Amino acid sequence: MSLIGRQLILIAALGTCLSGASKAVSQELSEPHLTAVPRTDAERARIEDVLSGPAGFEGAEDYEAKSGGAGTVARRKDEAAFSQATADLTQGMQLEFELGRAMFEKLWVASPSSTKASDGLGPLYHARSCGSCHIRDGRGFAGTDALLIRVSVPDGEGGVKPHPVYGGQLQHKALTGMEAEFQLELTYEETVIGLAGGETAILREPHYQLDLKLGPLGEDAMVSPRVAPAMIGLGLLEAIPSDDILALADPEDLNGDGISGRANVVMSAEFGTQMLGRFGHKATLPTVSEQTAAAFSADLGISTPVFPWHWGDCTAEQVNCREAPHGNDIEREGLEVDSQTMAVLNLYSRNLGVPARENVDDPQVLRGKALFHEAGCAACHVPKHVTHRLKEDVTGSFQLIWPYTDLLLHDMGDGLADGRPDGLASGREWRTAPLWGLGLVEQVGGQQGYLHDGRARTVLEAILWHGGEAAVSQEKVVAMTPKDRAALLAFLESL
Repeated sequence: MSLIGRQLILIAALGTCLSGASKAVSQELSEPHLTAVPRTDAERARIEDVLSGPAGFEGAEDYEAKSGGAGTVARRKDEAAFSQATADLTQGMQLEFELGRAMFEKLWVASPSSTKASDGLGPLYHARSCGSCHIRDGRGFAGTDALLIRVSVPDGEGGVKPHPVYGGQLQHKALTGMEAEFQLELTYEETVIGLAGGETAILREPHYQLDLKLGPLGEDAMVSPRVAPAMIGLGLLEAIPSDDILALADPEDLNGDGISGRANVVMSAEFGTQMLGRFGHKATLPTVSEQTAAAFSADLGISTPVFPWHWGDCTAEQVNCREAPHGNDIEREGLEVDSQTMAVLNLYSRNLGVPARENVDDPQVLRGKALFHEAGCAACHVPKHVTHRLKEDVTGSFQLIWPYTDLLLHDMGDGLADGRPDGLASGREWRTAPLWGLGLVEQVGGQQGYLHDGRARTVLEAILWHGGEAAVSQEKVVAMTPKDRAALLAFLESL
């Protein structure tokens, strides 16, 4: 694929598409990132039985505690709960996993530098390492480096394109001698929400004041704040068959349940073919490796085999940025991160283990699980999937997993809308976030923070922000007795 083609795909991954024509959806999706073994009829029947809903809520389902299948890791009580290698990682892969961890935590520096293996940062950038945003392999939070701002403008043909001066993402840091693109002031406006039983909750709506250094964005510019998601279980999400996810989509709501669910189909820069979007808040990237390469380019200004330009998100208008020294090295394939380094980083990113559930047989948790299903939450937060059987001796092959997501796009209402299209996703749609590990967010990150921009300080606040297709479920939670709401939250905290 040409360099221009890859640039256009990264643009799309950052939340823009070039024209209305690119919105055409093809359901002929390939999975070149996997070497899957076709399922037999007997396996299909067995999987259909395993994936059926719970027969009752008097006890836990079989293997329910094993959120990540055979790769499930212990539910540690410290901040490293999300930093464990999946339990089915072979001994021979352990060294590469640890090398990947070192790359994930590496602090990149400006070029030229005596530490040639670590230079090439920026020149404009958002963070110096992957771990700066994914706190201890968990999610990021508003008010920290983990919050970034995407930007785009209309292209005049029904689509959108990157901002002609700022690019697809605003950068709040720069190397010495250069000026960052903006600084952010984040404030909140609070609203009290009444709940049945005399309880209340306070929701905070974020407001973003951008101190722009290269002039105003213009009245037609669209911005979208995002925080970094957690890293656990990514290899398992990548191994769910595309057909299984597409079978859950109901874009015209033909079954009349009020839930649509649309797939975001994207062009892969790595494989040059249409694939199912799985990663990112709007499912704009198809694989872990492409997600990692896109973050290197947009967030750190680092070139990789997939996105090989050295200036990151700098536009043609930002001549000083593009002409600044970069860290490309002939010994690293002319790049700042070569294919061998990407391989260990991708192995690490795919194999961060999912912690086991706790208290799956606790009566309050089981009551909360029943309420989760009664409120319709499971229509989008689909509890379980079975991954592909893979030919290679790799982790995650043919596993029953419990991520609580359908990986599809859903209209979440005006309250969460950013008004900015992302590939096929509209300005009101977001990908259903996986819920595994939800009860460990504060333990790992030192605070709570949920939804695409981290505005929700508790799980209950996150639920109360749900609108659009999820409005009926939100209203049912509001109407619950305090005892039932506590049970629902106990179930979610057990994940």
